[in-house]
Amino acid sequence: MTIKDEKEDLEKSVSRSAHSRGQILLFVLSVMMLFVSTTASAQISVGGNTKLDYAAPKQFEVGGITVSGTKYLDKKVLVLLSGLSVGEKIQVPGEATTEAIHKLWDQGLFSDVEITATKIVDDKIFLDIRLQERPRLSKYALKGVKKSDANDIRESIRLIKGKVVTENLIVSTENIIQNHFIDKGFLNVEVETIETPDTTLPNNVILTFNVDRKKKIKIAKLIFRGNEEVKKGKLAGTMKETKQRKWWRVWKTSKFLDFEYENDKKALIAKYNQMGYRDARIISDTIYASKKNAINVEINLEEGRKYYFRNITWSGNTKYSSEVLGKILGIKKGDVYDQSRLDANLFMNPNGRDVSSLYLDDGYLFFNVQPTEILVVNDSIDLEMRVREGKQATINRVTVIGNSKTNDHVILRELRTKPGQLFSRADIIRSQRELSQLGYFNAETLGVDPKPNPVDGTVDIEYTVEEKPSDQIELSGGWGAGRIVGTLGVTFNNFSLRNMFKKGAWRPLPAGDGQRLSLRAQSNGLFFQSYNFSFMEPWLGGNKPNAFSVSAYHSVQSNGVQRGEARREAIRITGVSVGLGTRMKWPDDFFLMQHELSYQNYILENYQLISGFNNGNSHTFSYKLTISRNSIGDPIFPTYGSIISGSMELTPPFSAFTGLDYTTASASEAYKLIEYHKWKFDAKWYISLAKNLVIETKMQFGFLGGYNKDLGISPFERFYVGGDGLSGFGLDGREIVALRGYDNNSLSSSFGGTIFTKYSAEFRYRISPNPQATVYVLAFAEAGDSWLTFSEFKPYDLKKSAGVGVRIFLPMFGLLGLDYGWRFDDVPGRPDMAPGQFHFSIGQQF
Repeated sequence: MTIKDEKEDLEKSVSRSAHSRGQILLFVLSVMMLFVSTTASAQISVGGNTKLDYAAPKQFEVGGITVSGTKYLDKKVLVLLSGLSVGEKIQVPGEATTEAIHKLWDQGLFSDVEITATKIVDDKIFLDIRLQERPRLSKYALKGVKKSDANDIRESIRLIKGKVVTENLIVSTENIIQNHFIDKGFLNVEVETIETPDTTLPNNVILTFNVDRKKKIKIAKLIFRGNEEVKKGKLAGTMKETKQRKWWRVWKTSKFLDFEYENDKKALIAKYNQMGYRDARIISDTIYASKKNAINVEINLEEGRKYYFRNITWSGNTKYSSEVLGKILGIKKGDVYDQSRLDANLFMNPNGRDVSSLYLDDGYLFFNVQPTEILVVNDSIDLEMRVREGKQATINRVTVIGNSKTNDHVILRELRTKPGQLFSRADIIRSQRELSQLGYFNAETLGVDPKPNPVDGTVDIEYTVEEKPSDQIELSGGWGAGRIVGTLGVTFNNFSLRNMFKKGAWRPLPAGDGQRLSLRAQSNGLFFQSYNFSFMEPWLGGNKPNAFSVSAYHSVQSNGVQRGEARREAIRITGVSVGLGTRMKWPDDFFLMQHELSYQNYILENYQLISGFNNGNSHTFSYKLTISRNSIGDPIFPTYGSIISGSMELTPPFSAFTGLDYTTASASEAYKLIEYHKWKFDAKWYISLAKNLVIETKMQFGFLGGYNKDLGISPFERFYVGGDGLSGFGLDGREIVALRGYDNNSLSSSFGGTIFTKYSAEFRYRISPNPQATVYVLAFAEAGDSWLTFSEFKPYDLKKSAGVGVRIFLPMFGLLGLDYGWRFDDVPGRPDMAPGQFHFSIGQQF
């Protein structure tokens, strides 16, 4: 409508005003006369000639109550809901009937409620409650949405068959559907509800929700006004979820979500505060349409003055001097005033020590420090740190709740907090790590609740754990010796040997004492069979963390010909080992020392291991020393720490005692007693880059040497590099080193290597932290190779590859992995090797 049109309409309305006022006055008088007339003579007929005067309410006794109009509801219940009862005395008309109507209406079950008097006998009145039931839901459908969206919406709206269909139900369901799409950036979504009678069921309807998402609303521009000191790019970077549309942005779309926008505004001010602008504030902000399917977000800022720390003093501190506390605080005169930095260095600094931890780690559980501004001069602020040290708290009781399977002593022996000790926050954090490392509990829900008692200066500590499945089944397939090799294994990580003969303990196996029992078998039919058994007691004797282990294994590989026939080619290996590991206190208590004694017996029948060695009976006696340090947290998805391990394995120098001339001795004589020394180093580091984003860097090195140059290097215990590491089995004691993107064992000669090195880096992003199904994706780059002799060793001339993969941890099966690797280098003698290939893994890390 134009301004001219509006003017003409206004003139016409004014010219008609006199006539209209007369008509309105006549109408009002007529209504008033009608009302007065009705009030004076309002009567209804009830039961024939009986008259009920509504102008003069009369008291009656309720003689009976009936319910009409309903087919599917209990009439006795409806009468009870109305609040009316037979024998009750009420006034008609009056509040009792009005209240009854309201109570029934409030149930939301009816579209019409009416109470009438069917008859009046003397002072008794008989009432009928006439109801019209609302329809019930027969079924519903979502139109215009994807299947994944429909599934999510159904979980939210929870509509069930038989539910009463009310206006509120329809409106609330529409709101849930709209909010679902608004949260995805479809701000203009529309929902239309169509109600259709179900012809197969009386008083039932079918609801159809037609959804029109329309286009997703993008943020065309993110506009900041008033930012004179801080550039727009830095401000936009602090708004993690509210992003301006860019063609190159893949991981973060520019959709607008109101609740994320509010959080981003808080982050914006927090960024200013970190830069010293503690008075910064948002004066106003607005959102308006920019163009079709796009909006502009405009934020008006007032930066204020930039502030600096000046003088910081301490009061109330007696345990530590002001100099010591000031050094830990780490804030100097002239530093930019940053409240978040001040709070972190006082109370909880994730990157180092803070003042609070200094006290809390020494038992001062009741410690408190209050930073107080005592003077503000221009842009400088003086602070006084008012300390209340309190007295040291001693641990009284330590309890554990939530362990339904694991015995208390298994948990308590891992805790660093013991009754009688001084309270220490560091000990609590370390105790939580140790519980996580056990692998029996959900790391995400591990909790601790210190309960201080200031009266006697003690504290009770309660740990909360949630059991998770820890036993594993291994089902895998690999490629070895030109054939597919299948593996079936079971590992019980929380076994109880002492309850083996206890009645009722087999559910399905005795459990709860933290011992580890593993049984494993591998086979590809006639050509290869392998059987392994191992058992470990992590606390031998129960008093100290001395891990005792024992294992035994037997394997046979042949050409499939029956034993005793001349054409048979086979190698049989039998071995046993006993180990003892101890936790070290120096250099720190993350170190572990492991000793192991092993024996292996190799029997060759027409089986060429190396040139000239086809038949023989070889024996190996070895001692292995491993020193390792493990400081990671969650063993499934580490986000910090490292695992560093170095080992040395030695056999006696038998050649120095036998008196055998190895220049003339046959191979079977020379290798009857195997001798070697083997050195390995393995290191992994984990650094958190962002929430759920971690980089793992890794290096490995191995060397196999001999004592006697005439005898040479042992034909056993060699390294084979390349592939997925699932080459089937550890034949002849060989060690298989994975290098993705290449064929299995392709980077070693047919006799294996005596030296290898490998470097790798993985970027890991966790998708699901659920302990029942932890999932993360990764991108990797790695390089490695092996050499037959030390003279050929070229640690910087390596075969390289890169790729992507995914890992899924299932408690029953362990860690499952699938990777695709691209190789960057050709391998001599392997012209047909594919440039890229998939690799499957189970229960292992590459």
